[in-house]
This record gives sequence, structure tokens and C-alpha cells, in this order.
Amino acid sequence: MRLHDFLPPHTAAARGARELVAQFHSSALSNHVHRSWLWAEAFALVEGRTGIDHELLYTAALLHDIGLAPEYDNHVLGYEEAGGFVGEALAAGAGWPATRRRRVNEVIVRHNWPSVDPDLDVEGYLLETATGLDVSGRRDEEIPVEFRREVLAAYPRLDLADEFGGSVRTQSERKPHSHARRLIDGGLIGKLAANPLERL
Repeated sequence: MRLHDFLPPHTAAARGARELVAQFHSSALSNHVHRSWLWAEAFALVEGRTGIDHELLYTAALLHDIGLAPEYDNHVLGYEEAGGFVGEALAAGAGWPATRRRRVNEVIVRHNWPSVDPDLDVEGYLLETATGLDVSGRRDEEIPVEFRREVLAAYPRLDLADEFGGSVRTQSERKPHSHARRLIDGGLIGKLAANPLERL
């Protein structure tokens, strides 16, 4: 498993997602969403998952935290819900049919669920699993260590722990009904600090 085994889709939606990330995310968050896509694809390979919509997975992975950007923040919705609608709008512009547009919304929202049943939503499962690895180090040993090192060299963590933790804490305070509060109450700040990827 090597970095060059996973190539971004050459589609309008993928390009649009990359452009939004470049415009609205910091370097740390940009690297986080790119790593999340790579971890998702790696888990799919390790687990032998088939039937994956790779363009959908890529687009959702890149946009899964776009709701943290001030320009896309929503005063009522959780950041994953706001981001889901950004993904849906981008997919509409790329010409996706309504059912597939709804899927990118679902995958982005479900990345913040405590768990996702792969039989319900394999792309949502892969993104939830991947972000669990990148945020808290969950299941890190299931991904080959050399691949982990290669991904981290290409997309370093920088100050992700401080920036992401602070953004989610702010969201949790402003939106106490949201998944952000569940994440903070569940020890997100400590999990970010203790993530073994920080020391790899």
C-alpha cells in the first residue's frame, strides 16, 4: 500500500471540493481532510470492501469539516449538517442527480455518528472510521505503518489538535444540541493530544 495507489477522481465535483478546501480551510484542516480520504480508501482496501462510490467518498471526505469554516458556519445546524448541505449544493453544480446529491450530504453528516453500519452506508462507514483514526488514533495499527508514515509526510498534522479541538469546542458552546457537544463531552481534546499519529 503506497500513496500513489490512491489517485483523486478527475471530476467536476472532486475539483470543486479541492477548490473549496484550498480557499476556506487552513493548512492543518486541509491536510486533515486529505488524510481522512486516504485513510478511508486504505480501510476499504484492508477490509476488502467493494462497490464503493469513490467519487462520492472523495467529495464527502474533503468537505466533511467545511461547516467549521466561518463562511459556511450555520447558527443553528451542527457543522457536519451545514457541511452536508454544502456538499449537496456542490454536487448539484456538478450535475449529480438528486439521489446522489443526497448521498454526499448523508455521508458528511454520518462521519460524526458514534458508528455507522457498513451495510447501511459503506461510504459513511469508511469516512467515520477514517476520521476516527485521524482524530483519536482509533484502529491505527490496522493500517500499515509505512503507509501511515508516507501519508503523514505528505500531509503533516501541523497544529490540527489545537485548531480542530478549539473549533469544535466553540461549536459545542454555541450549539449545545449538536454532535460537537457530544464530541467534547466524550473527551475530544484529550483524544487529539493522545493520538499516536502525533508521535509517528
